[in-house]
Amino acid sequence: SVAIPVHTTAVRKDSAVSFKYGALAALTKQGCNSGGCHGTPSGKGGLALSLFAFDPEADLAPLASDFTGRRIDPFAPAQSLLLLKPLMQVAHRGGKRLRAGEETYQLLFDWIRQGCRADPPEAPRCLSLEVRAGCTVLKWPAHTQQLAVLAQFSDGTSRDITRLATYASSDEALASVTANGLVIGTGRGQVAVNVRFLEEARAVTFTLLRERPDFRWNSPPTNNYVDSIVHERLRELQILPSPTAVDEVFVRRVYLDVIGLLPTVTEVEAFLADARPDKRARLIDTLLQRPEFATFWALRWGDLLRLSPAQLGTRTVPKFHQWLVRSFAENWPYDRFVRELLTAAGSTHEQPAANYWRAARDTDDATETTAQLFLGVRIACARCHNHPQERWTQNDYYGMSAIFDRVRRRPVARTDATFVWLAQEGEVTQPRSGRVMKPWVPDAGELPVPKDTDRRAAFADWLAIPANPFFAKAEVNRLWAQVMGAGIVEPMDDFRASNPPAHPALLDALADDFRRHGFDRKHLLRVILNSRVYQASAQANEFNAHDRQFFSHYRRRVLTAEQLLDALSQVTGMTDRFANAPAGTHATALPSPEANNAFLSAFGQPPRTTACACERTATPTLGQSLQLFNGPL
Repeated sequence: SVAIPVHTTAVRKDSAVSFKYGALAALTKQGCNSGGCHGTPSGKGGLALSLFAFDPEADLAPLASDFTGRRIDPFAPAQSLLLLKPLMQVAHRGGKRLRAGEETYQLLFDWIRQGCRADPPEAPRCLSLEVRAGCTVLKWPAHTQQLAVLAQFSDGTSRDITRLATYASSDEALASVTANGLVIGTGRGQVAVNVRFLEEARAVTFTLLRERPDFRWNSPPTNNYVDSIVHERLRELQILPSPTAVDEVFVRRVYLDVIGLLPTVTEVEAFLADARPDKRARLIDTLLQRPEFATFWALRWGDLLRLSPAQLGTRTVPKFHQWLVRSFAENWPYDRFVRELLTAAGSTHEQPAANYWRAARDTDDATETTAQLFLGVRIACARCHNHPQERWTQNDYYGMSAIFDRVRRRPVARTDATFVWLAQEGEVTQPRSGRVMKPWVPDAGELPVPKDTDRRAAFADWLAIPANPFFAKAEVNRLWAQVMGAGIVEPMDDFRASNPPAHPALLDALADDFRRHGFDRKHLLRVILNSRVYQASAQANEFNAHDRQFFSHYRRRVLTAEQLLDALSQVTGMTDRFANAPAGTHATALPSPEANNAFLSAFGQPPRTTACACERTATPTLGQSLQLFNGPL
């Protein structure tokens, strides 16, 4: 114990309770304005509030004036319905939410007693949160840690809001967190605790350790920096990696991951007979140069870019597909690939990359698709209100929308093409405030764009700068997920503070390598594929059997619909035929989903209606069994 002398002043001063940072913060803490309660668009029990207090101005009247003022009683605050209902002294469908004497109750009581005042325009604003976590590596049995949360205000003051913040664990099986910020670890691994105070959010990552007396690190060999980083983490967590997969397993795996096809018997026999120590690296180099590499990876991006006749038109699809195949065959740098998509204009027949803007049919779609594909950020929630799980606000959403709002589209007569062009003017207005928004990008703020300059080009320039924390990491994580079965951040297009990377150091190292080599995707794939981490066996041991985060063994996964169909065709010698495709075309080389192909649909081929990788499913279904038993294939 430590004794500290403390001198207090102005104890009896009656401080004014802020409506936003006092009353609304108290209601938010108790979940009163959540999506399941009064934060729904229609509200509950006649009271509708903005979700998580994202619109304080709109919340004042329902609390203080509506219902003929019966919700509050400044002359007898304790008799206000706003307090009696959550105390369950009056029937309340939401149950007991307050307890007399707690800070949240006292804030609401004092706000009512002081006359239910709105915050004056000059009231200080909360600028940021500081989360003090003490120790973030918790070693059993010391598996608890109290958080302290300070809010920093624009007048230079700070306020302890630990009991007003809300907390959430990214994995309740590893650690829980109490309403007052006490983290309680129950497992072994890594977990993030998200801390939120109104629109401000921060996350703290904890590593939970538990000694195993029988653990002995076996110093596995390393092929490159990927192995060094992953092994260092595994050693800290006392997880032993699985041994390297045998040649028979590796050759099948790398063929499927790089070109989408099984190796032939001849190719397998030649690889197994090769006695050179670098034969795996040689095979990887060979596969990256095969023409099937370009068509297979064009298939993967076709999912994300919504390459289908329903979205783009029958004649347009082959042209866009050829553009995608060429980009991979010629190994365009990723920043060039993205720039050509984002700045494209003209007829979608003559400029296939302009189909990006045909698939993204309006400004909202373009904003959400671009953020998810190239920043790894799902910003769609902020269209209607501040993001409930992230720091993105409604202002941020419409600031990014201002970058794409001048894109125009019109059908080309007597064709299925669309003409894309850029208007000379046009601004986005924030629907709630009526404010005209300037172009904005995450972390950097307002994006300076000279007059008469294409805002999309300025955005593409910003994407590739070294200081951008999103662009390289989003693509690196996607490439990793596509060959490893899961992203370092998972889902692979959902970067947020409350969903931290399993290996932050690995993600940083891969992103730095990617930037240093000019955004060369083949280079990065070569690094990953040559690592011992990629080449590890899928057979787990007693130390890593429960590992789902740290890549201690290879993750088994099912073949995609197209891979499975190609594999069946190959091993049976019965090549399937596809409409509008030359004989011998692989399913993995199809430009778009095959219409009315029950087998491909049953095994998860996506319809390509959204830009989310989650459209492609790998869940076993009864329909798959029926297709294998008595389907036409």
